Amino acid sequence: MPSQKLSTLEKVGFGAGDMALNVVISSMMLLITFFYTDIYGLKTTDLALLFVLVKVVGAIADLVMGQLTDRYTSKGGRYRPYLLWLAVPYGISVFFVFTTPDWQYSAKLIWAYSTYILMTVMTAGVGIPYISLVSALTNDPKERLSANGYRLFFAKIGAFMVTIIVPILAQKWGDGNPAVGYQAAMAVMAAMGIGLFLFCNFTTTERVVHVVEKQSLLAQLKVLLRNDQWLILCGVCVTGTVGYVVRGSVAIYYAKYYLGGDTETVAAFLSTGVIAAILSMVASTWITKFYCKVKLFRYTQIAVAAISAVIYFTVKPGDMALAFILYFLLSFVVDLHAPVFWSAIAETIDYGQVKTGKRVSGFAFGGISVCQKAGMAVAGGLVGILLSYFNYQPNLEQTQFALTGIALMFSVIPGFFHLVMGMLMFKYRISDDYYTEVKVQMRDSGYIAG
Repeated sequence: MPSQKLSTLEKVGFGAGDMALNVVISSMMLLITFFYTDIYGLKTTDLALLFVLVKVVGAIADLVMGQLTDRYTSKGGRYRPYLLWLAVPYGISVFFVFTTPDWQYSAKLIWAYSTYILMTVMTAGVGIPYISLVSALTNDPKERLSANGYRLFFAKIGAFMVTIIVPILAQKWGDGNPAVGYQAAMAVMAAMGIGLFLFCNFTTTERVVHVVEKQSLLAQLKVLLRNDQWLILCGVCVTGTVGYVVRGSVAIYYAKYYLGGDTETVAAFLSTGVIAAILSMVASTWITKFYCKVKLFRYTQIAVAAISAVIYFTVKPGDMALAFILYFLLSFVVDLHAPVFWSAIAETIDYGQVKTGKRVSGFAFGGISVCQKAGMAVAGGLVGILLSYFNYQPNLEQTQFALTGIALMFSVIPGFFHLVMGMLMFKYRISDDYYTEVKVQMRDSGYIAG
């Protein structure tokens, strides 16, 4: 089958979808813990249980959506219609999460659980079709990598808007009431997410049609368990997500309490990491033209562990300049692997079809998303438990013990998970040359229908 090139507009449209998705993802990684403890008023112990429970629900929702995308298609395609149908419910659910009702604590806790679960289900409704969409856009691995480069670039733009615009708008519009400010700021982000998903739907085309045999969930699971390369990505996803979320969740605490920054400084610190990640997306796309993408994945994550240790041992409380420099470096290096990872999922699905004779697509993407949810659940629970252990007190001057805990949660602890992530990639072997052989076998076996 000939290579299928994507236009710049289609790549931008595809990227817009992840920008929309990052209204939630970035908020969950960078804002939600701080929002729930310092603004909404949840106890850290309740927060830990909330994060774990919600991610379990999210994992189930991901699997359900994976089955729906495998079993049903329409005139608009297998994946794109969900972006059209669920864009508005998704945006509304985001707005609800950042709404703080003036109720008793128990009622507020119920509202937090209910709205977070609703948002998680809606995110699965658009997220699984979206991350699966790249496999239907083109069968060219270079074009997939390029499309994912655009995707992750726009994702970081979305993250940038969340990290710098939301805190500043919340302070400006809150007029002394941060809960009102966050509600208004996130309403803007939610509206933006709706528009971006609609733009993604109308500018992309599903041109690759894979032959998907109807199989029971158990049968699909058995097939996936025989796909050793997909299993490696599952482990990579869990460990990497734990590292990302732990660091991201405490970044605000680190900037505010450990470095002693005000609102503008906190926003600048978070934005420094996002800007570095944006540049990383551009650099990764360029580097992988000349250097093995699998090796890039491995060694960058090992480097992240080393940089994390340097941050812990060299940055002292209030050491603002050094913290900014090292955080920029860490954020740049850690995201060099990202386009490779999201392209690799589609490649492991093709690899598995050649190896087993059966294709499992929706469950495979859904399974990766479940792994991401599992990592977020572990990280969320871990953050809640560690904040309690280190005796963190919202909106108060922290003890030295609490500051040490925040520093560890920002550096060494997530760095360990990235080290494990990099080591796991030494078992991954689907390079571009290897994948070219897989495509030839798929074509010869009649696995690609269009």
